[in-house]
Amino acid sequence: MSILYTTAVCCLCARMVSPAIALAFIPLLLTVLIRYRYFFVLFYRSALVRIWKDCTTGLSREERAFQYVLTHSTPGDPDSILDAFDFWCSKVEFISNIGPKKGKILDRLLMEQSPLTVLELGAHCGYSTVRIARALPLGARLYSIEMDQRNAAITEKIVRLAGFDDNTVELIVNPSDEVIPRLRTDYNLERLDFVFMDHWKKCYLPDLQLLEGSGLLGKGSMVLADNVLFPGAPKFLRYLRKCGLYEWKIHRATLEYSTGIKDGMAELIYQGIK
Repeated sequence: MSILYTTAVCCLCARMVSPAIALAFIPLLLTVLIRYRYFFVLFYRSALVRIWKDCTTGLSREERAFQYVLTHSTPGDPDSILDAFDFWCSKVEFISNIGPKKGKILDRLLMEQSPLTVLELGAHCGYSTVRIARALPLGARLYSIEMDQRNAAITEKIVRLAGFDDNTVELIVNPSDEVIPRLRTDYNLERLDFVFMDHWKKCYLPDLQLLEGSGLLGKGSMVLADNVLFPGAPKFLRYLRKCGLYEWKIHRATLEYSTGIKDGMAELIYQGIK
């Protein structure tokens, strides 16, 4: 009898305490939601919306972006293509392009450097490829590496839609760690004036070291690496601090198509072995 009585009392206390505990957690929950609201929005736009659209449309996110750009831009006009991309990525679905804000930093550095030979690691669906190609001086050439065949096919269409031919942009469909060692022999490259990294962040450091080992980086060659703060490339940044091969700095900004997530790009100027 006493056991039943004790059990009943415990159940009654639990019912009385549970709402109080729940109420106590509300301020904490609100604090977390407010503090990390931009990350929740990013997760919703980049993951949940993508899964839903993939299931309902039968197209990949990159294919959906291409369809929008195709119908909302002017063929042969790179600016209108970038504008269509920016609208779609900011208002419809999130894609991790460099975006307009960090894109202006890329534009400025390309104008200052006037590179003749440019390497892009990670074309994705062609946004940065077009952005780089439109800023190149006459006679310059961009070699763009993309390992995903479907994304590479979209990039090819976007680049041609923008009006650039094979003499300006050459798309290479293979993993970067397989292509970089063959750039000298297969593509007759002697030096890279500018390298833009925007592929898998875990590949930043090994690919940079491959470039160093290939001898394609000369004194004054520039490397620009996106998203080094978010999602982040900590091993890459630690290497830059220790190796002594570069003069470098971080261009602080926010994540593309977001106002509340801090990000940045690393600008490297190769100095060679001292």
